Amino acid sequence: MSRVKLKDIAEKAGVSLMTVSRVMNNDPKVGAKTRDKITAIAQELNYSPNVAARRLSSSKTFFIGIVCEYANANYVSKFLVGALKKCRTNGFHIVIDETAGETEKALSIVNDLIHVTRVDGLILLPPLADIPEVLSLLKKSNTPFVRIAPDIDLLASPYICMDDYQAAYDITEHLIKSGHKRIAHIIGSENQGVSRLRYQGYLDALRSHRLLMPPEYIEQGDFTYKSGLTAAEKLLSLKDIPDAIFAGNDEMAAAVISVAHKKHLDVPEQISVVGFDDTELARVVWPSITTIQQPIRDMAGLAISLLTEPANHRLDIASAVKRHVLPYQLCVRESSKQTVG
Repeated sequence: MSRVKLKDIAEKAGVSLMTVSRVMNNDPKVGAKTRDKITAIAQELNYSPNVAARRLSSSKTFFIGIVCEYANANYVSKFLVGALKKCRTNGFHIVIDETAGETEKALSIVNDLIHVTRVDGLILLPPLADIPEVLSLLKKSNTPFVRIAPDIDLLASPYICMDDYQAAYDITEHLIKSGHKRIAHIIGSENQGVSRLRYQGYLDALRSHRLLMPPEYIEQGDFTYKSGLTAAEKLLSLKDIPDAIFAGNDEMAAAVISVAHKKHLDVPEQISVVGFDDTELARVVWPSITTIQQPIRDMAGLAISLLTEPANHRLDIASAVKRHVLPYQLCVRESSKQTVG
């Protein structure tokens, strides 16, 4: 099959070649109705832009960089799917790199993306969004960047998040209203601000219902399945084991369920388990995990939009809207008891 060209789209849409070209280059002068029509036809014909040609005729490279840690693979994978989908729609491509949490490696990766790959913008996932040296490098290079759930220097760039505190409060309250009195918590990674917010939401929900938990009901994890196993072993080996565990993410929650099975504890009849994020893992384990549906793919799509769409092209650090808060949803599944009353 021959490659679909812009003139093919123009002929089918009944518009000029220039109009199609403007749509493909995200020119804001084209009306929304015409833009939607041309975009739909391009997708119908499986049009794929010639990136090399676009780079020659533009100062842009049409590459967006994403830098992440792959420790929480389920979260990162879901984010990348959302980013790829939006990039495909907007005619951009993604360059992905990961670091093992080392500042020097992160600096090297970001520097290469800026000066070698020459990305048009960068997206930083946590905890990389909170490395001061990386933020300084990006500011000095004048590279547009968007952060996901940062915890420091919140005026440095536009960022996207959800209300982790309130979501944690809500899921803890779900456990309380289901009749649980002994609710343990596995905290997420120490170097991510969302861990603190989720822990605080848990504590405040307990306080609002006048519940006190012993110190041994709190375990430190790092958002990995392995850390969840270690924490669950400790919690489920206590003399007075909890009747519910709120793990800081789905991977740790899945680990708790595994340890409960090993100890012949029925989930949720003997112990309820809840997580956070609503990754694919939450739906494939047995029993499926009650969790907070974090809008990960929507976050990714918005991040790409902020960096690629005409209205957002020049992300002026001084004037851009900084905070974008997306909604979450409590997903009640089989791993927790239903709310009483």
